[in-house]
Amino acid sequence: MHELGRLEDLPQDYRDELTKLNLVPLWPSLRAVLPPNVPTRKTQPTFWAYDTLRPLLMRAGDLAPMEKAERRVLVMANPGHGLEKMQASAAMYLGMQLLLPGEWAPSHRHTPNAVRMIVEGEGAWTTVDGEKCPMARGDLILTPTGLWHEHGHDGDQPVVWLDVLDLPIVYFMEASYVIPGERQDTKASRGDRAWSRAGVVPSPVFERSSKRNPVLRYPWAEARAALLGLAADQPDLEAVQVTYVNPETGGDAENILGFYSLMLRPGQTLRLPARSPAQVFHLIEGSVQALIVDSRFNLAEADTCCAPGYEAVTLTNLQADKPAFVFIADESPLHRKLGVYENRG
Repeated sequence: MHELGRLEDLPQDYRDELTKLNLVPLWPSLRAVLPPNVPTRKTQPTFWAYDTLRPLLMRAGDLAPMEKAERRVLVMANPGHGLEKMQASAAMYLGMQLLLPGEWAPSHRHTPNAVRMIVEGEGAWTTVDGEKCPMARGDLILTPTGLWHEHGHDGDQPVVWLDVLDLPIVYFMEASYVIPGERQDTKASRGDRAWSRAGVVPSPVFERSSKRNPVLRYPWAEARAALLGLAADQPDLEAVQVTYVNPETGGDAENILGFYSLMLRPGQTLRLPARSPAQVFHLIEGSVQALIVDSRFNLAEADTCCAPGYEAVTLTNLQADKPAFVFIADESPLHRKLGVYENRG
């Protein structure tokens, strides 16, 4: 591929005239925006250890009362994007959120989609569009775009969860905003009760709900049981993984980011192929080593790391006698919608 001309090769008066007219010559920057073979990626392999993050989050509970914080979160920022950008990858935002006993995080709705992966504690809940979803460790709770949601805590110990939002891409599109609201009236029904078993759905199936997804809470007990059942049923299956989907359509649970739970058999090493989307790994149970490019991270429970797209990732269960369970978030739905999804093996 031949070398292109540089900006400094152009006469200064020509460059000044272009600038005055809000014009930019493409050819000096062409390789930056269209590099050969592999995209330019700012996302770096990055690791966040929960045992070092947690004390700082608990201190935030003392430093930032809820009426001053609204959402008490420590954002897990990827240094490749710059900490001020508050993004883990091009399309994913991560944050650890703390709710103390007796607190209420006020109701609001916003354009970015969000999910909550519960990390520790009992007794808290989130109400989404009037549906009150209890929080237990490993549960996944959706707050899709535009739906009212709030958080409350009736227990006696701190509750922490991992927020995953598509905030960076929505902000990039200049479509990110929030509307504050009042405390919600709750409904008796809950989607995870009606859609709790594979192969059994509410009748008649042709009458779909008016919601984007009839399920807002995916209990970890159900996902864990599904993984163990899949592993037992298919002992030769290499990647024991389930996808969080809309049970009415079979499509992704949300429309920009994808969510999965992966089980590593005792002592197993699994290579995940190089695909175009960036990925986030959060350890629910066990002890796992993640090899991402040249970085090797040892994940204990509640630790989180991220990987850039177009890179293979190798995960190893460090326990020889127990399975390990990993929650994964990625940008696959967005890549598929845009027609740029690739699996390079």
